[in-house]
Amino acid sequence: MRFLLSTATALVLTTAAVTPAAATGHGVFETWRDGAKAVTYDTQKVPVGARVAVVPIASGRKTSVVLWVHGLLPYRHYGAHVHVKPCGPTPADAGPHFQDVPDPVQPSVDPAYANPRNEIWLDFATDGKGSAIAVANVLWRFGPRPAAAVVIHNEHTHTAPGEAGTAGPRLACVNTRFP
Repeated sequence: MRFLLSTATALVLTTAAVTPAAATGHGVFETWRDGAKAVTYDTQKVPVGARVAVVPIASGRKTSVVLWVHGLLPYRHYGAHVHVKPCGPTPADAGPHFQDVPDPVQPSVDPAYANPRNEIWLDFATDGKGSAIAVANVLWRFGPRPAAAVVIHNEHTHTAPGEAGTAGPRLACVNTRFP
């Protein structure tokens, strides 16, 4: 298992190193300030100083997004999704989840729209050092539509009707450019 995590970490870091900076989001979590790359809204669950990297990779009609975190709470489950707006002073500033086929009803809690095939879901569980890697693969590209951040949520994403796509309060946000 340790070898698999080391290999995955090396892949993320290598990908981040060869991907243009404009196509990735990365940073050290801090409280809000103008120009912050990674913002924590709950310093107990996403501590100041924790690190994050997001690597979106587009190939043909497919998109993969890799999320790497370090320094979060150990042995804890989090949810994470791509959102349409950049991080702001409040958690709601990042707007709704990016959806390939937008739900005409917002907020979207219909499993026909709020699902891991129509959105980017990056739920993860941290290890003893508060580290985790999550990967999402979808059969579509972002294109010119807005997608600007990954938001980390309090819990794994729900799937039942009326709560699909929800994952509790927004804990942190990292600004990211998507291809």
